[in-house]
Amino acid sequence: MRTIVKKSLLAIAVSGVIISPAVNATNGYFGHGYSTKEKGLAGAGTAYSQDAMAAATNPAGMAFVGGRMDIGLALFSPSPRSYTVTGTPHAPEGPGGTYPFGSMINAQPGVEVESDNDLFMIPHFAYNWQADDVSTIGVSVYGNGGMNTEYPAASTPFEAGTFGAGTTGINLSQLFVNVSFAKKMNANNAFGASIIVVGQQFSAQGLENFTPFSSDPSSLSGNKKSTSYGAGFKFGYQGEVYKGIRLGAAYQSKMSMSSFDEYAGLFAEGGDFDIPSTYNIGASFDVGKSGVIVADVQQINYSEIASIANPINNLFTGCLPGGFPGNPGPGGMGAGCLGGADGGGFGWEDMTIFKIGYQMDIGKKNTIRVGYSHAEQPIPESETLFNTLAPAVIEDHITAGWTLKVGTDMEFNLAGMYAPSNSVKGPNPADGGEANGGTDIAIEMSQYEVQAGWAWKY
Repeated sequence: MRTIVKKSLLAIAVSGVIISPAVNATNGYFGHGYSTKEKGLAGAGTAYSQDAMAAATNPAGMAFVGGRMDIGLALFSPSPRSYTVTGTPHAPEGPGGTYPFGSMINAQPGVEVESDNDLFMIPHFAYNWQADDVSTIGVSVYGNGGMNTEYPAASTPFEAGTFGAGTTGINLSQLFVNVSFAKKMNANNAFGASIIVVGQQFSAQGLENFTPFSSDPSSLSGNKKSTSYGAGFKFGYQGEVYKGIRLGAAYQSKMSMSSFDEYAGLFAEGGDFDIPSTYNIGASFDVGKSGVIVADVQQINYSEIASIANPINNLFTGCLPGGFPGNPGPGGMGAGCLGGADGGGFGWEDMTIFKIGYQMDIGKKNTIRVGYSHAEQPIPESETLFNTLAPAVIEDHITAGWTLKVGTDMEFNLAGMYAPSNSVKGPNPADGGEANGGTDIAIEMSQYEVQAGWAWKY
């Protein structure tokens, strides 16, 4: 009977991960952690793995967690996600008075415009099989994502929409299937590697008035769902280098993805949206008989991906808009146009995240955790115009967690996260900003999450 229940729960978890939008934007659009236990420690766990989701952080850690299965569900709320325009908006300019000229963005000065969709469910599951005394084979399924906004047209002046084309927003979800192998070199040291297959889906709406700046206006907006697939690898080391002191390191490759064909006129390089490489190093230290301090440093290399890293200013310096002398067509001409080889993007910079957590056993059945992480958010002040679509400005995470052992081979895990509100304000590149008689744009976000999980040990 127990086997039937486990298989049923596993099937539910798999199907839930596949159909659920992954919107756990915390460090850019990467999650602050993946397993429930690691999330209680602000995502730290490179040197201290505790469950079958360990491969998402460091595949080498799977060698130390034994045979087990973990399933879980997070309730995630990125609220508010908003933008505010200040200054003096310019009236539409250019041939025919088309909206993308002037200030480009539509809002009542000083009035905050908030995104809809404030609560998401994010499932995960993982299984680790002990192949022999020193080797394990595991599978972990989890999500990334978080470029999710939906600004209702009704919240903007004249109900025109953020960019003058109705309800505006985007949604990005990514599904990672991580198949890992880990092997102990001796009792205290292990290496691991993963093959990662990724599927991602994207949609955008309300961007039609950027047509003069798009190299392919037919593939710019429209709320069409576009899918993309790719693969990469991850490898890592974890070991106890001295009694009670552990070190870990892991590297995940850049993942080349197929293009979002339906958005070849939005993302640079004809719809290309690869996944940047990441690496992390960590340490853990036993404290007394029942405590552990864990610390990680993680690097996310957003600058590798043109569609994420290219600045919005490329639209104004490398694109001749449609309808102007020399370009009578509706779309733009030049490498800097949306979808072009050097097309304007979100202007994100690389992120370095520092994480620290403390864990302590209380009696034989309970373990509690607390954690904190900090990073400089990836959006420069000059890039707030396009990042109204993806206001990923979070810098701090405060976390807590709890494990309750149930019997001899099961446990319940719980983690909570609060990311305090942060904002970035900068000049609107379309009109020079408030300092030049135009407008400034401020984007803001805060986040809350509760994640629960159940595990079986074999």
